[in-house]
Amino acid sequence: MPGSKSKTLQSLFRAATKLSKQWKSVSPSTSAKDVAVKQYVSPSSKPSNDSSKSLSEIAAESFNFKSAADYGESSKLLSSELSSILCGDLDSYLSDPEESSNGSCLENVLDVPWLSNVEKCNMSLRRKEIARERKEKWTFKSTQIGRFHKLVKQCACKLGTDTTVKVFGKLGRETGLKEYNALIRLCIEKARESNDEEVSLKQLSKAYQLLKSMKEQGFQVEEESYGSILMYFIDFGMVQEFDFYCELIMDGNAVSLARLAYYEMLLWTKVENEDKIEELLYHLSLYDGADKSAFQENYLLALCESDRVENFVRLVRTIDITKVSSTDFVTNIFKFLGKLLLESFAKMFLQELVTIGIRANDISKFICNYTSSMPSAVEDVILEFKNLHAELEIRPTSSQYQKLIMYCCELFKVHAALDMVDQMFEAGLPLSLETFNSILEACEKSCEYNLVHRMYPMILRHDIKPNSETFRIMINMTVRIKDFEGAYGMLKDLEKFNMMPTTNMYNAIMGGYFREKDTRAALGVLKQMEDANVKSDSQTFSYLISNCTTEDNISKFLDEMKDSGVQLTKHVYMALINGYAASGQFEKAKQVICDRGVPAKGFNEIRSVLVSALASHGQISDALDIYKEMEEAQCKLEPKAVICLIENLQTEGDLHRLLHLLEQLNGLDQWVDASYRVITYCIRKNHFRSIVDLLKRLVDAFKSDEVAKEVLFDEVFCQIAEQDPINLQLGLDLLQAIKKEIGLLPSRQSLDFLLSACVNAKDLQACYLIWKEYKIAGLPYNILSYVRMYRALLALGDYKSAANILKNIPRDDIHVCSVVKACQTAHGMSAPAKGKKKKGKTGKNVSYKM
Repeated sequence: MPGSKSKTLQSLFRAATKLSKQWKSVSPSTSAKDVAVKQYVSPSSKPSNDSSKSLSEIAAESFNFKSAADYGESSKLLSSELSSILCGDLDSYLSDPEESSNGSCLENVLDVPWLSNVEKCNMSLRRKEIARERKEKWTFKSTQIGRFHKLVKQCACKLGTDTTVKVFGKLGRETGLKEYNALIRLCIEKARESNDEEVSLKQLSKAYQLLKSMKEQGFQVEEESYGSILMYFIDFGMVQEFDFYCELIMDGNAVSLARLAYYEMLLWTKVENEDKIEELLYHLSLYDGADKSAFQENYLLALCESDRVENFVRLVRTIDITKVSSTDFVTNIFKFLGKLLLESFAKMFLQELVTIGIRANDISKFICNYTSSMPSAVEDVILEFKNLHAELEIRPTSSQYQKLIMYCCELFKVHAALDMVDQMFEAGLPLSLETFNSILEACEKSCEYNLVHRMYPMILRHDIKPNSETFRIMINMTVRIKDFEGAYGMLKDLEKFNMMPTTNMYNAIMGGYFREKDTRAALGVLKQMEDANVKSDSQTFSYLISNCTTEDNISKFLDEMKDSGVQLTKHVYMALINGYAASGQFEKAKQVICDRGVPAKGFNEIRSVLVSALASHGQISDALDIYKEMEEAQCKLEPKAVICLIENLQTEGDLHRLLHLLEQLNGLDQWVDASYRVITYCIRKNHFRSIVDLLKRLVDAFKSDEVAKEVLFDEVFCQIAEQDPINLQLGLDLLQAIKKEIGLLPSRQSLDFLLSACVNAKDLQACYLIWKEYKIAGLPYNILSYVRMYRALLALGDYKSAANILKNIPRDDIHVCSVVKACQTAHGMSAPAKGKKKKGKTGKNVSYKM
């Protein structure tokens, strides 16, 4: 934290007090760990009158205010100061350096109008812009809770949890459940992140005090408040601490007992205390209270999540499914049975429910709950779904079909989803537009664009009423497979549904033309929009500006955008950067982020685009300077920008910098992508040890995926085989390191690449060495192996060994024969007449007959 901020905080919150931590005597029977926790979380033994006061009153007193009503002006001042603290880094970056040096006050980011020139802009267009941005981010519900959690987390990180509670009180906002829950969650996050036991213990202490304060304020302590705390103790097997906190939670909170039973069972399964598990199950068998089913459900959930099949079966045997009054409980039972693949119990319960006359619709729902929870292949899930309905002689309902279709879409098994749609239509069942659009979205995300030709006729043949989003996705998918004629055909078909084309539909076509580098056709789309009286939006101008190659064209589209009342959005700023960079105006690209209209929310993304644009156009030095500024301001570079830097530092960057950039990535897919780019650099520069270290980390990342581990090294050996000049020794050393240090065997494809590398390096001995590795790796020789070795031996001049390999290649496959003859022709060896021999270059007779 900068010194100026630290001083400001000291002046603002000098009256804030820390938690009281006094040691208390404990009984000799109490464990040392329990003693430590109690000593940290127990408040002072002295009585205090503050416990009956609200947090806002306590906070007001701590800041020397008479009452909450007397600090109206001061709360404004504090709010201003807090904004300066929380947004100071951004303000200093956006402000004029000369003004800062002259001691002028930094203009607060909050003072920038959210909608500049409101009277000039078209508010209808603005609303459409906002709606489009939300759809892109899948924000179809209110994000108020997420934004609030982010605010509380930022305050707590800057000010500390204790001071944050007091600040909310001083601002006139009495701390509520949302604030408490957000602060508790933050304490547990910090406890998990820290490797220092003392730090973790202090965070747990704060969480305890927050829970206690909630109870004193009269709030009901619910699972959202205590769940993260108890899961922390469960994950680390802290039994005494778990019991200690549960005492506080249960005090005067009887409604929480059933849910706490879930956490208790989870704890004992985690620490594998069989006696305690038996004790809980025994007491449950004797219990006959009205809430027994709630305890049963929570115990079953804990046992299911812990994969305790034997205990789960024992408990589920005691349940009479026909007497369970809660439909939700029955639903969960079938989900548990599906997860643990307990088919016999599922069939038994279903038959019992059918016998007592449960509605067919409900039975179909239970079947869907059971099958969709099975950890099986989608094809097996669908087959079980059909078989169970057939055995019970009931028809699947439309809603259950659609639930299973949504399940397929979540796993991107779009072909299976479409097969079920066909079955629904055959059965005369209707398909909702929501489900249809979900399949389209899954196809789009999984790049199954060609399926649009299968789905579009469904709309025409069946009673599906599409909306504009349906057509937007279908047009985008059609464009992705470069079927622009089909896309325009869909635009024309809108008339059949009494619909009008939208800006997003035209944008999809325009974007496709730009990806194909067909600028004339893309500009033609703009003319078509004008003819159809469809107004351009920020996405339209983003496409146009980002694909400009001259400054004049950029200025032209900017003027058109302002004249049409379209606002400068985050995407437009990004397009300006890319446009200026593409036209060689790098200084203007850098000036874009200095515009006062740049939205603060997307500022980091825009700077990241600038880094990418500069790096990809050869301005590595400038890109690194901006990246350094972001690091100093503790701002994270976007993953795409990190990968772009790694890609373009391949010639000028050093290994240390590349490895540092690699550490900035958190997402697995992005990290793997970047790792292979760094490995490519290491192969070129012969950094053997770094390659091995990165491969070890890749193996750890995919330790639970056996299929992925088999192919991890293929790309590496492919790169080695394609190097010019080739570094065969590096490949051989890596092969040994993979076997000895990583403990894995190479795949067949990896050895194939190494065999090619041996040919390129003209190393016959290495060729024999790799040939033996197939057997060592347990990979039997097949036709392709023999053909590759035959080709390698011919290329390296060992015709006698090649003739021996040739004997293992079958003569009855015309394709294999053509490949062999091609190898012979390439080395000047025309196939002789059948039974004749030809002398090779070694002077020895070698038979080449097929």
